[in-house]
Amino acid sequence: MREPTPRRGPRGRTEHSPLPDFCRLPALFALFVVGALTVTVMWLAGDHPRDWSAYSVSMLFVTWLALVVAVALCKLRPWLQRLPGHLPYVGVWLLILLIVLVASLVAHWFDGALQMQLIRSSLPVFVRDNVLIAALLGAAMLRYFYVLAQWQARLAAVTRAQVEALQARIRPHFLFNSMNTVAALIRVDPDAAERTVEDLSELFRAALGQHDTNDGTLGEELALVERYLAIEQLRLGARLSVRRDLHDLPADFPLPRLLLQPLVENAVRHGVQPLREGGEVILRGQRDGSGVRIEIINPLPATPPAAGNGHGLDSVRRRVAYRYGPLAKVQAGPQGEHFVVLLQLPGGSA
Repeated sequence: MREPTPRRGPRGRTEHSPLPDFCRLPALFALFVVGALTVTVMWLAGDHPRDWSAYSVSMLFVTWLALVVAVALCKLRPWLQRLPGHLPYVGVWLLILLIVLVASLVAHWFDGALQMQLIRSSLPVFVRDNVLIAALLGAAMLRYFYVLAQWQARLAAVTRAQVEALQARIRPHFLFNSMNTVAALIRVDPDAAERTVEDLSELFRAALGQHDTNDGTLGEELALVERYLAIEQLRLGARLSVRRDLHDLPADFPLPRLLLQPLVENAVRHGVQPLREGGEVILRGQRDGSGVRIEIINPLPATPPAAGNGHGLDSVRRRVAYRYGPLAKVQAGPQGEHFVVLLQLPGGSA
């Protein structure tokens, strides 16, 4: 199930709509499954002999009814979600009851007009039973959607807090080392010092800036990574070697901001910097269907990395899971003499 569509709050902040998107496949699938299970359970629980024709007609009626409900909720959702508080859910529940009521009247009339004799109950009993079942199942299903929306809202709040915390800080050691590098370059290489200041400016703009959306593009993130690596190249010199194999990646692929740069920083800080002779960071990427596959590889020092190395990875995992869903994958761990971080991000997620 995808996250509810965001909307603007009273202070311009993005809030989650209280209703699921009934135009999408997960909600439609849920309606069909609930209806089919209800018909099947009622057919199996009956005392009368198994009548496959009645079961088939009942399944057809419920499928048609679920489709009508889904289309109605899809079209009326923009108006329903304007209601305050929990009234959008009350409105959806009442709309479901109304559709079931009208559909039951029409089905009973057709059964009598065509003399099919598939409905054995009288009109009041048939309508009453259908509306009562719809009321109970509709309430249970809407409760599930509500709990799911609340869980996703809490997950979104945690993710936004992590992004804001990441944007609100630059590691002091990186800042001080970069300033020292700039100070050392001013006299011997003013042009390099100026480029370093420009790179630092872009890093600070990305880390401290506020954006209307947490999404940028893969091209923008790779440009930010290059600025970071340029600064570290000046600081570490020949100790830092970078191999890039990224030409196959689509630059316009949507990517949360500051997703790759912390991983590359971890690779330099925990993989290359502890080694006296330095090491090589490998950035590798390729298309994976409509998505992308990205690897960040660094040498694995003999001494275990300092505590805290996993915090950035955990944050990346949560952000990727929230942004791309269960099809995304983030793997990290030693492979031989290297530490490898693998990101597999599906395309078409929004």
